[in-house]
Amino acid sequence: MNLFSYFRTEIIAAVEKVAPGQDTSKVTAEPPREASHGDVATNAAMVLCKAVGAKPRDLADKIAAELRGHAAVTGVEVAGPGFINIRLADSFWIERLIDVLREGEAYGGSDLGKSHRVNVEYVSANPTGPMHIGHARGAVTGDALASLLAKVGYDVTREYYVNDAGAQVDVLARSVHLRYREALGEAIGEIPEGLYPGDYLKPAGAALAQLHGAKFKDAPEAEWLLEFRGHSVEAMLGMIRSDLAGLGVRHDVFVSERGLVEGGKVQAALEFLQAKGLIYEGVLEPPKGKLPDDWEPRPQTLFKATQFGDDVDRPLKKSDGSWTYFASDIAYHLDKYRRGFASMIDVWGADHGGYVKRMQAAVKAVSEGKGDLDVKLCQMVNLLKGGQPYKMSKRAGTFVTLADLVEAVGKDVVRFIMLTRKNDAHLDFDLDKVTEQSRDNPVFYVQYAHARCHSVMRHAVEIWPDWASIVQTPDPAVLQRLTDPAELGLIKQLAGWPRLVETAAEAHEPHRVAFYLYELAAGFHGLWNKGKDEARLRFLIEEDRDLSLARLALLQAVVLVISSGLAIFGVEPMKEMR
Repeated sequence: MNLFSYFRTEIIAAVEKVAPGQDTSKVTAEPPREASHGDVATNAAMVLCKAVGAKPRDLADKIAAELRGHAAVTGVEVAGPGFINIRLADSFWIERLIDVLREGEAYGGSDLGKSHRVNVEYVSANPTGPMHIGHARGAVTGDALASLLAKVGYDVTREYYVNDAGAQVDVLARSVHLRYREALGEAIGEIPEGLYPGDYLKPAGAALAQLHGAKFKDAPEAEWLLEFRGHSVEAMLGMIRSDLAGLGVRHDVFVSERGLVEGGKVQAALEFLQAKGLIYEGVLEPPKGKLPDDWEPRPQTLFKATQFGDDVDRPLKKSDGSWTYFASDIAYHLDKYRRGFASMIDVWGADHGGYVKRMQAAVKAVSEGKGDLDVKLCQMVNLLKGGQPYKMSKRAGTFVTLADLVEAVGKDVVRFIMLTRKNDAHLDFDLDKVTEQSRDNPVFYVQYAHARCHSVMRHAVEIWPDWASIVQTPDPAVLQRLTDPAELGLIKQLAGWPRLVETAAEAHEPHRVAFYLYELAAGFHGLWNKGKDEARLRFLIEEDRDLSLARLALLQAVVLVISSGLAIFGVEPMKEMR
């Protein structure tokens, strides 16, 4: 259970007794800022005193008196201007340890989402080449966020939007045509500026040469562009799917931008907005600051984005009469909404930051205020080796491929490290740091805690072969032997997992899981080190079976929670480390 949600309910019940009928929506129950202050803190008196017409401390004293009668409470203190700090009995924490053992890796899950449908769209790279290290961060962030939301009861769909309708796809087709000619034996020389230079296009060109022979070698572009475009996009999507599979990332749905355009959905979406009076012909104000050389005041087809919180109204057509990317994106998000997704999360690169407001405005418009779009911007990843910028290969032309990165350090390391910073903070990925065996490497530190637990467990089997079956349904009286502050502290960390999962899911911030796992690992390693210094705190004491079983139960709980957290990340926990 989320013990803080539980105590919020108990605190509200206490409030109802001393001040009935109050609006308690702003009452919180959360960990105190300082662990020495207690186990649960509440602001109840602070937020209710004005409505009740009482001084904060006076109201706090009354609420505290009610809480002191709770079976799990051993002490309640009023602090400062009226905060209430609650201390809980050791027996309460032992019950939470039993919760972990009973629920297994499902511990921390909840029905917070109540099966509400959420669409998480991530990666959505242009299908013009292999995934690169920048894509990796968005891929892992979206995938982990989807898993996090699913753990707390949301019905999540993982989606990839294929940007296959823009001019870059024509550039791809021309680039592949060049490789096609090369496969037919032509010396193509240096790749012309404006085309994609990577060697990854050679297989696509060779495949077309085998399929068509020299049919399109000297043919005008109009005869081969459509064929080469379709074939090239499929070839690149195959490469992208392979790269994502290597990272352990999967999508439930792939949606084609070209499919939306050719299916008339862009036109239909704009007609929908037109009928609502949200499209007009107008002239935009010049951009602030230095004017671009190509700016001119001309009539444009505009969407009333300012009516929905954007800074300016936005163009829907280019000067040549074709749709802007924004028009297609409006249609795409309307399509998502009509597929049943009022809640949408898009994971984008940081270079799209200026696009967020207009897209959120569009979602409000097409959903008539019923839809919501949260955009997670992923900052750049700096690849380093020994603290210095590093390039891995030239296979892709100008960037580091995701496949090369996964091959170098493994998918689990890539996934975990990508989540050790908030998505909108820059991330340094140092190839030396992420493979070193030290506390400074969070992947190693967490995995080492898991492996250490299993090492103790393997040793325990040699002494008590049946220990694992016993701790599955432990005797609470035996678990009461866990009395050292470090042991109880570790149990309290485990008991905080359900709250962490829910708050991370609500904030759409999977990186919080990485922080939690690191701190849990630190708590475990601290207890391990105490056992090295004090024989009485060793996990296995042959002459004291019950105490050893209690500590094995604690280790089993640590293993379960670490495994649960790594499962959200798509990382396999290690049972042994060499």
